[in-house]
Amino acid sequence: MRVVIAGGHGKIALITSRLLSARGDSVAGLIRNPAHEDDLRVTGAEPVVLDLEDTTNGVVSSHLRGADAVIFAAGAGPGSGAARKETVDRDAAVLLADAAEAAGVQRYLMISAMGADANTPDDAADDVFVAYLRAKGAADDLIRSRTELYATIVRPGQLTDDPGTGKVAIAEHTGRGKIPRADVAAVLVAVLDAPQTAGQTFELISGDTDIEVAVASLAVG
Repeated sequence: MRVVIAGGHGKIALITSRLLSARGDSVAGLIRNPAHEDDLRVTGAEPVVLDLEDTTNGVVSSHLRGADAVIFAAGAGPGSGAARKETVDRDAAVLLADAAEAAGVQRYLMISAMGADANTPDDAADDVFVAYLRAKGAADDLIRSRTELYATIVRPGQLTDDPGTGKVAIAEHTGRGKIPRADVAAVLVAVLDAPQTAGQTFELISGDTDIEVAVASLAVG
């Protein structure tokens, strides 16, 4: 399997790249900063320097040809303003979907956010976080509407850098909770191996169920 990860230098992306490479898959990571190339190589991923805020469908699709799946793991990140929530968390996710369709890549995994909603009210949180939830929600809606994509949208709870436990709770609505980034990455790999999860959106937190069992149950649920 060949997988291209947008936002390839993110913590979840690096762990996912390591897991995929370790089992023999081919991984490429799209990154903005050339200084991060060696960090990707250490995980076994091929670095591709490409700014999703300053490129075209044609350029992105050229890097996706031959891939079996794409993962959107990019984000404007802490400290960015509301405008970049739109240009990265929404627009870049949609651009990746456009490019995937153009390149004939049907499998799309989206790392979204718990509470993502294009109609988040103004008074739900501070202005920047409202913009983030709206951007993620709008991207999720647009990706779900693509008939050519087999998309799975993963909405993790509060992310931590704790060691992974291998046990999670997955449901349409799990309630608030935390989850190690390592477990999110392991779920992404399991979802790639479960094409029946295409078309589903689910929340993800730490729980009591082995990841493989939780994803398998989702696939037949």
